[in-house]
Amino acid sequence: MRASWRGLPAKRYDVGREAGLPVPAADGSTLLTDHYFPRAEGEFPTLLVRSPYGRGLPWAPMYGTLFAEQGFHVVLQSCRGTGGSGGEFDLWRNEAADGRATVRWLREQSWFDGSLGTIGPSYLGYVQWALATDPPPELKAMVVQVGLHDPHALFHAGGAFHLENALVVGVGMTHQHRGAVPFVRAALRLRRRLRHLVGGAEPLRGARTTALVGDVPWLDGVMAHPDAEDPYWDGASLAAAVDRTTVPTALITGRYDVLAEQTFEQYRRLRAADCPTSLLVGPWTHTSALQQGWPEVFADSLAWLRAHLCGDPSGLRPTRVRVHVGGADAWRDLDDWSTPPTDTLRWYPTAERHLIRQAPSGGGPLLSFRYDPADPTPSVGGPLLSPGAGARDNGRLEAREDVLTFTGPPLAEAVDVLGPVSARLSVATDTGHADVFARLCDVDPRGRSVNVCDGLVRLRTDGAEPARTTVAMGHAAHRFEAGHRIRWQLSGGAHPRYARGPGTGGSPLDATAFTPVRLTLHAYSALILPVPGAPSPPPPASGSLPVA
Repeated sequence: MRASWRGLPAKRYDVGREAGLPVPAADGSTLLTDHYFPRAEGEFPTLLVRSPYGRGLPWAPMYGTLFAEQGFHVVLQSCRGTGGSGGEFDLWRNEAADGRATVRWLREQSWFDGSLGTIGPSYLGYVQWALATDPPPELKAMVVQVGLHDPHALFHAGGAFHLENALVVGVGMTHQHRGAVPFVRAALRLRRRLRHLVGGAEPLRGARTTALVGDVPWLDGVMAHPDAEDPYWDGASLAAAVDRTTVPTALITGRYDVLAEQTFEQYRRLRAADCPTSLLVGPWTHTSALQQGWPEVFADSLAWLRAHLCGDPSGLRPTRVRVHVGGADAWRDLDDWSTPPTDTLRWYPTAERHLIRQAPSGGGPLLSFRYDPADPTPSVGGPLLSPGAGARDNGRLEAREDVLTFTGPPLAEAVDVLGPVSARLSVATDTGHADVFARLCDVDPRGRSVNVCDGLVRLRTDGAEPARTTVAMGHAAHRFEAGHRIRWQLSGGAHPRYARGPGTGGSPLDATAFTPVRLTLHAYSALILPVPGAPSPPPPASGSLPVA
C-alpha cells in the first residue's frame, strides 16, 4: 500500500501497537480497540478513529501506522456490535455516548497528554459529529473525510430512495468488519443480482432486499421510513452539532463523492457559525478519495492536525478552500465557497433540443417522452459507492428514446461553473406522478458527452396542468472549455441508483404494480449554472415569461 501512494512524507518514528484493548462502552459492553504509538520518548497528541468496518485493512495501515509514524497516538476502535466489540450495532443511536465513554477511558491512560483529535471517512466522520454534540474539552481538531452528518439524506433525497447506495452500505456495514473475504463475496453477489432487479411480483422491501444483502435489520427500518420528520429519525441528523461546534474542522470530499452534498452543507454551517474550517474538493468518488486521492487527503489531514494539535501551522494552505476543477484538470485555491452562488447563467430548452440564453416566449409544451418502469432508464456514473461511479461517457444513455437532451452552441470562450447547480422545471404527466432526473453534461468537439453533476426530484401533477418545481443537481467545479457545449439531460429516473418510480404515487419500495408515464416539458423550464462574473442575459422576447 505504501508503494502505491506517491508523495507521502517520510516517517518520523517507528511504530508500536497494542491490539485488542477492552474499552467500556456506555452500556458496559466491550469496545475492542487497537493503540498505535510512536516508539519514542515524549508526549504526543492522540487521534481517535472509531469504525464499524473493522480494524484491519485498510484502516490499520492508513490511520494506525501512517499517523503514528508522524508523531500521534492513534486509537482505532470497533463500534458497538462490530469487529468483535460487544453489544448490538445501531445506525446512529449509540455513537455519541460510546465516543464520550472512550474519552473517559483515554483520560485514565498514562500516555494521553490531554490533546485529542478525531479523523476518519464516511461513517467514521459521522461518529466524529456524534462526539461533537457534547465535545469534551480535550477535543482540539476534527478531520471529516467524505463524511456524513445526516443518515436520512444518505438514503432518501428529492422524495426518492437511493437504492444502489443503500444496498452497498448494507453490505459494507454487515460484512466488512468480518474480514476481506466475506466482504468481497457479498459485494460481488450484490453486483450480480442488481442486474436482475427489475421484474418479479414481490415488493422491493422485504424478502427481495434480504436476498440482495442478507439480513440487515436497520436497512428495513431505513426503507420503511422515507419521511425525515418521522419519529424513527429522531436524533439521527447531527446538523445541530455542526451548527454549534467550535472545534476546528477540516472537510474533505470529491466531486463525485456520494456524500459531497453533505460536506458542502457542513461547510456552509461551519462558516455561518464562524468555526475555523477548511475545504478540500478533489476529482474523486467516495472510494477513490482514499485510493488515488490518498496522498492529497493524507497531506491535507496531517497539516490540519499538526496545526491544531501540535502548534505547527507551516503545512496549512494559504486559502480556506482548495478545489479540483474538472474539464481544466487543475487545482484552484479559493478564499471561500459560495452557497448560494452570487452569479448565475441561465439556459432555456427549445423544441429543437437546443439550449439558448434568451427566455422563450410563451409557456407551452416543448417535448415529451415516455418512462416505462419495466425498462427503466439506467444509471450511468455519478456519485455512487460502486465501481461505476464518477465521470462516464453518456452516449449510449442519451441515445435512448426515454432521455431528452438539450445542447447549447459551441462556446466561444471557456465557462467556469463553481457552486450549486439547479434546474427549474415545468412538467406535465399523464398519470399525475413521476420522477425527473436532471443532469449537466460537457460535450467535447468530438461529441462525447460526460456527466458533471445531477439530481432527481419526485413530483405530482394535477390533470393536464404542468407542475413547477426545482431540482437540486449538486455542486460543480467544472470548466467548459472553448469549443465544448453545455448539455442538459432529462429522464424519468436512473436505475438502480434510485428505486424506480411506479408511476402511481405509491411507495417504490412496496409497489407491486407499475405504470408507464408520459412526461411533457414546458417552456418555463431552465438550467441554472453558478458562473462567477456571469454576463447579464439577453432581454426576453416580447411576451415571454419572466426569468426571475
